[in-house]
Formats: sequence, C-alpha cells, structure tokens
Amino acid sequence: MTSSSAILQSLRTGTDVAPLRAKWGWIVALGFVYVVAGFVALGSVVMATVASVFVVGVMMIVAGVAELFNAFQVKSWGKFLIWGLLGVLYIVAGFVTFENPLFAAVLLTLILGASLVASGVVRIFLAFNMKREMPWIWVALSGVITLLVGLVILVHWPVNSVYILGLFLGIDLIMAGAGWIGLGLGLHRVPAARPA
Repeated sequence: MTSSSAILQSLRTGTDVAPLRAKWGWIVALGFVYVVAGFVALGSVVMATVASVFVVGVMMIVAGVAELFNAFQVKSWGKFLIWGLLGVLYIVAGFVTFENPLFAAVLLTLILGASLVASGVVRIFLAFNMKREMPWIWVALSGVITLLVGLVILVHWPVNSVYILGLFLGIDLIMAGAGWIGLGLGLHRVPAARPA
C-alpha cells in the first residue's frame, strides 16, 4: 500500500493521524510548489521537455552504473559480458541524451505515443470483457481517451517532440500538486484526537 493510500485509509478508519495533521500546512505548501512548478513547465514546454530528457539521461547513466556493478558480482563470463554490455549501453544512451536532447525527445515521444495507444487498446479490450454489473463503461472511456491521446501524439510526431514531454510534465506536476493540496486540507479538516 502506498503512503498516500495508507494516509487516506487512516483518515477513513479514524486511526490517529495526529503527526500528519500537525504537518498539514507543509503538505499544502508542497502541493503549492508542485502546482507552481507545473505552471512554469507549461509556460516553457520546450525547456521542460529538455529537462525531462536530461532526467531520463541521468537515470539511464545511474542504471548503467548499477548494471556494471552487478556484472562484477556475477561468477560466469557469459553472464558478466551480457550484464556489462547492457550497463555500457545504458551509459552510452544516457550520454547521447546529453549530447542530442532533441533526438532523445523524438524517440521518447514516439515511445510515449505508442505506449498510450497500446494501453488504450488493452483497456478497451478489458472493458468489453468485464461483467456488465461492473462499471465497465468507465474503463472503456478511459481506454478510448488514452487511445486518442496516443494517436494524436503519433499523428503529429516528430514535430510535437519539442513540446509534448514538457506538456505532460507540467500537467503531471499540477495534478500531483492538487493531490497534495487536497490531502493537506483533508488532514486539516480531521478533528483532533481527544486525549484518552
């Protein structure tokens, strides 16, 4: 169970959330920072795209170093070479994103569009295989929306590659910030626990 769902479960069951309740202002402030960062990203989607690509590059280099470290833990030469090669490829790909962020953005946007299309198709398939008593229509609707967003990205690819990742980053930051603000305000509304 994630921390936010554990917090919400605690709020529903009435268990003591006093330590979090005392920090509700900080949680709302964190949400506000997320929202502001999201609007800044939306104000400059090209720079947000470049920032997203650089974060992906850093993560690839970190993963590559971890793969190399893991390779030296393997006892057989065949597995050592495979893990080592994989680590080197990750590191090289990470540095390529630094050298040519536009090329990396083009590839990441293509992967994003294809993933959304695949996810939308799977959701629609699952919706029509659900029992009719279940709220299958919401699953189908979410699948259609995801499929359409993926198709729009793919139809306008590669031209949209300079802004689509930044747009998604901005929207994600705003939604995460709204979630933190809602959680903080919800904690503030929870009545303080009375001493036993």
